[in-house]
Amino acid sequence: MEDLTTTLETIAGTDLFEVAKLPEAFVGNPFKIDFATTSILTCDDWKHKVGGISQGCFLLAFYENDFGGEEDLNEALLLRALRPCPIPTDNNVISSRIEYFKEELKTAGNHRQIDLFTRFEFSCSGLECSILGTFYKNKQGVVEFGADVENFYSPHLYRVYKPTGKYLQYIVNIRDIDGPLKPESNFQIGTVRYSSSRTGDVIRDERVYMHTKDILGKRTALFGMTRTGKSNTVKKLIEATEELSGKSAALNGKMGQPVGSFEDNLKPFYENEVPKQPVGQIIFDINGEYANKNLQDGTAIFEKFKSKVTRYSVLEKEGFKVLKINFYQELEAGLELIRGYFKQLGKQSDYVEDFLGVNLEKPEGVEQQISYSRKVAAYRCCLKLAGFTVPANLEKVFFQGSAELDKRIISGKTITPKNGISYDEAVLWFSQVWKNYKNWDYLRDYETNNGREWADTDLKALLRFLSQFRNPDEKSPINSYIKLKPLLNYHSATANILFENEIEQLVRSGKIVIVDLSQGDPDIQGLYSEKICTAIFNSSMKKFIEARPNNFIQFYFEEAHNLFPKKEDNDLSQVYNRIAKEGAKLNLGMIYATQEVSSISSNILKNTQNWFIAHLNNEDEVKELRKFYDFSDFADSLIRFSAANDKGFVRMKTYSNPFVVPIQVELFK
Repeated sequence: MEDLTTTLETIAGTDLFEVAKLPEAFVGNPFKIDFATTSILTCDDWKHKVGGISQGCFLLAFYENDFGGEEDLNEALLLRALRPCPIPTDNNVISSRIEYFKEELKTAGNHRQIDLFTRFEFSCSGLECSILGTFYKNKQGVVEFGADVENFYSPHLYRVYKPTGKYLQYIVNIRDIDGPLKPESNFQIGTVRYSSSRTGDVIRDERVYMHTKDILGKRTALFGMTRTGKSNTVKKLIEATEELSGKSAALNGKMGQPVGSFEDNLKPFYENEVPKQPVGQIIFDINGEYANKNLQDGTAIFEKFKSKVTRYSVLEKEGFKVLKINFYQELEAGLELIRGYFKQLGKQSDYVEDFLGVNLEKPEGVEQQISYSRKVAAYRCCLKLAGFTVPANLEKVFFQGSAELDKRIISGKTITPKNGISYDEAVLWFSQVWKNYKNWDYLRDYETNNGREWADTDLKALLRFLSQFRNPDEKSPINSYIKLKPLLNYHSATANILFENEIEQLVRSGKIVIVDLSQGDPDIQGLYSEKICTAIFNSSMKKFIEARPNNFIQFYFEEAHNLFPKKEDNDLSQVYNRIAKEGAKLNLGMIYATQEVSSISSNILKNTQNWFIAHLNNEDEVKELRKFYDFSDFADSLIRFSAANDKGFVRMKTYSNPFVVPIQVELFK
């Protein structure tokens, strides 16, 4: 902590205008300028003295006042080197070079054959730079930064320098929020890195810090090809968030205990930047690399934070809780899971759609209770026929039958469902009723005598599904309850609590939950993710409406394109879109990683505040990226750099940083 405190104090106390007093940092003079760009004249000697000028590196153009004799510098433009640009003498220099080569003069190691003036002309070149903003001194003499140019003067009044060391650290750690460099809420995310080639003093050690306010409750995107360090970056964010959550727990003295008055609890942070309540984190792990130790990274989140992590899996595994529900007891939740499964498959047959539309919500009226008991019994019979294991406490089926029907199911024997019957007897009871629905007098005349049919729409749908016949008089069976068999792995006859409610309770108390989705049906993966997110979102919204404080909960989505809505999907009611749009007020953060910018819904992209961009391999992705912030400055380099050799080399734009910073992300250990 002391080392971090000292470092941050040094950065905060740096006088950036001292750079203009370092002749060894001089790189050139502007010869053209406007509000967005400037072109500078530089030469080989100046570039060599500063260790080279990489594409994307930061430069400072200091304005020297020429109007009142004031010697003190009070303004500097922050530049980013982009690309070479032409200068008026280029054509003459090119002609001279060609003539020089034609004369077959020796050029290697012996330059005395060229006169000094020509050598200098040959070494001069132009450099185009974008203008990122202005450093200036206010009336109190304090340096501030504005992300634009209020005014510019003649180019000859500026001199350009390359900042390094503590001056560069000052620039890359500039924030748009007050108190930017407090040790309680900052963590090192990496170091400045300008280029793929890292030789000599091009290798930088200027540290880049990140503010936890930029992560908590915000949307963060990580884009790049496979094996470019996205997962490592996510692990660093999880680590930093857990450290902050630990500080909150220590401050409160007890996990999850709110401190302060009611009004204080509505504020997300203390004055010292530590959240009032521990931060919950939930990771949807498509590849299993957070929940399991792997050879590529050598470690996993669950190993580092064993005491805080609870792991869930779609399938039975040692050390994991299983994402299963009791379909017989959790009727509505089970049917919702079935609906979600068929929704993923697309349009279904009419009898399946009717089955999915059944309402299993418990009614209040006595008459409705009778109908409801029949629906529940028929639904459970469908589960039994599909192969779902029956719980020990539900080995019998109870529902209100009818004296007229009970004695007609089996000749010479009465089946009485209200006293409890076996599932086989219940299946027989319902099958016979549906088979003879138009033949038996009691059923045929029921509507005439009572003003409504014996079976309502929901019960008819269940009887079709159970009996495998669309209509009572049909002879050709349908493939109904067989379609439920793929869901057998997600049923537990002993589960007593919904997994999404259990997970919601864990993250509320500041725990880390890892949902391992690396095994099982891909359609179910998306369904489970959506159910869990919906449960947490609804809980947070309920607290918000009731004016109760929400602790911060961070969602992490690995391989997000497998879970998120597609780019062309405009359904804003989907939970991922709602977290992106409404999550900030609910203290819900979203961190998602994927290979392609174009694979993510535009509604989510437009609400993303933090960006980590690694190597992209085609123009379509770069074109999509150009729409956001100043990433167009890096368009060429993002494609050109190597995915294999530049792991962790990203261009970072955070919520409080006014511009993109190229960094090498620290390795998670």
